[in-house]
Amino acid sequence: MTVRILAALLVALALAAPASASERHPTLAELEHEVMCPTCHTLLELSHAPVAQRMRTFIRERIAAGDTKNEIKTRLVAEFGEGVLAAPPARGFGLVAWLLPIVGLLGSGAVVAAVAWRWRRASDRDVAPAEPSTNGSGAIDPTLERRLEQELARFDR
Repeated sequence: MTVRILAALLVALALAAPASASERHPTLAELEHEVMCPTCHTLLELSHAPVAQRMRTFIRERIAAGDTKNEIKTRLVAEFGEGVLAAPPARGFGLVAWLLPIVGLLGSGAVVAAVAWRWRRASDRDVAPAEPSTNGSGAIDPTLERRLEQELARFDR
């Protein structure tokens, strides 16, 4: 048991180190994927606008100066506004953009479950009894036999 916990902690530490390294030593490619061009409103990596070229130069300079990813993003937001970030902030109205997909998935899952439950209940009611109703002598009840004949006649047409 202790060995498993230790192994899980080692795996967690191994995965956490690259994430923090990416924060401390970002690359241009990482930031291009997380920042939008303010002119054409596409990811910086896809933009060829002059302002995008200036942003790339700025990012390269800040990386060379030793800035972290968050510091670079903060400077870009200060100059161009929050619209420069590819992902909306996880606060205020931007929180809606993060929560709406989760709420949509949960809501649609609940609707599917409710519909499946209703279909299941409806099919359980429509299932005929396993044993035909008899009048005690082993013969089928006359009303049931008459109904069966009517149903079969309907399919013979």
